[in-house]
Amino acid sequence: MNEPAYLVLGDGTLFRGTAFGATATGEGEVVFHTGMTGYQEVLTDPSYAGQIVCMTYPEIGNTGCNPEDEESRGIFLRGFVVRSYNERPSSWRSRETLHAYLLRHRVPGISGIDTRALVRHLRTVGALNGVLAHGSQDEAALRARVAALPSMAGLNLVDGVTEGRRYEWREGNEWRTRPRPAGRKRHRIVAFDYGVKRNILRELVDAGFDVTVVPASTSAKDVLALEPDGAFLANGPGDPAAVTYAIPIVRELVAAKLPTFGICLGHQILGLALGGTTKKLRFGHHGANQPARDEQSRRVMIASENHGFAVDAEALRRAGDVEITHVNLNDGTVEGLRHRTLPVFSVQYHPEASPGPHDLAYLFDRFRELIEERHA
Repeated sequence: MNEPAYLVLGDGTLFRGTAFGATATGEGEVVFHTGMTGYQEVLTDPSYAGQIVCMTYPEIGNTGCNPEDEESRGIFLRGFVVRSYNERPSSWRSRETLHAYLLRHRVPGISGIDTRALVRHLRTVGALNGVLAHGSQDEAALRARVAALPSMAGLNLVDGVTEGRRYEWREGNEWRTRPRPAGRKRHRIVAFDYGVKRNILRELVDAGFDVTVVPASTSAKDVLALEPDGAFLANGPGDPAAVTYAIPIVRELVAAKLPTFGICLGHQILGLALGGTTKKLRFGHHGANQPARDEQSRRVMIASENHGFAVDAEALRRAGDVEITHVNLNDGTVEGLRHRTLPVFSVQYHPEASPGPHDLAYLFDRFRELIEERHA
């Protein structure tokens, strides 16, 4: 692991460091994650597909990796950037080192670079494409390679992360911090897998749902044939406007007055289905410390987020009977919406927060209440 590694950005900026993980070359948009914990959840979050992720917290690898903390069936990001890689995990839950974990999943990593300088650069110029490569490299060739990469705008990355099968999810959360509803009827919902995280499914189960997960392209007709009590639109990667098949599907479900709850990419697709538009953010929101304000109660909550696109507020207001329910206090972007007459709402953040804050876990209960109101 003393092999050299290089990270080259789309504007030609180059960082030299030390290789760890797989000897491979990663290509994708370079973003930074501001969480202090949970690097394994970051690695296995399908919303990071097509990206190279830099961790702002400097010490990474000290808790190792284990099967219980995986959020999906694999790693979908293209490279991992850290300041200081720790080869000796100290957690009793560790089953393998981060190096071994990345090696097994064929993902390259780089350590020993000034991640503060990298993050400041990305915050100044915006997210850039990058190439992460191990071993002796021709720097000019790397710069030419990164220059040829496509922009994240216009990319449908959902097709690469959604599972091509329908399945039932019944597992709850072993580490649950809030009481489960007791003695209440369970409701059946269909969850669209745009890149869904496992802990989101666990929270849905704990909120009183029987969950059927379906591939992202499942038709509204097939969903309605299952006679669900509601639909859940999951998180996922890439440009929501590029997932062109999802928008009319959701529009049809909304027209059928099926109670619908969306998060992250699901929130953006719902916004598009309701007549809004989306836009690419300068460097996105990636971390466990984003401030979201409830516009009705004026309460400010800390949210876990991972997205590079947002629903455009002005276009949403012009769309008609849609209300903006939450805003981000850092940049004023839309963090939540609901329809004024239909049983539909969504949020930009990840309310299940594993790891992260639990301020917004109540939204799963709100979804249940919305369904029960329709059955009253």
